[in-house]
Amino acid sequence: MEKRNITGGFSGAKVILFAVPGAFTPACSEKHLPGYESLHDDLIAAGADKVACLSVNDAFVMNQCARSQSIEKVMMLPDGNAEFTRKMGMLVSRESNGMGMRSWRYSMFVEDGSISKIFSESGLTDNPPGVPLKHSDAQTMLNFFRSR
Repeated sequence: MEKRNITGGFSGAKVILFAVPGAFTPACSEKHLPGYESLHDDLIAAGADKVACLSVNDAFVMNQCARSQSIEKVMMLPDGNAEFTRKMGMLVSRESNGMGMRSWRYSMFVEDGSISKIFSESGLTDNPPGVPLKHSDAQTMLNFFRSR
């Protein structure tokens, strides 16, 4: 895979970033985000410097989502205008669900600002009935880190 460069607070760091379709959505709040929170220390021990959750929501929503889920270790990153998500090619319409434009579900390993590995859920499309959680979960990322 060709490495792509991304900017932000990732320079000089090994960052795991995972994107969820929306704060407070069922799979995001019940499985995806809590999974990364519970495996956070294992991911850090395996070599990551930071673990971050990104969603096309504003900072206030992301903060309340973290508080409601007792998230203390995972960094919450708002993408309120969907600029990062659009540039990643992961912006999809969820208008049929009343959610507007949202991120597709994926995770990635970013090394010194360059994307080294992406785990994207299959079926990237507008207005899906749901977005699976089979490839971008915390255990998949931990297994990747341990096999490097």
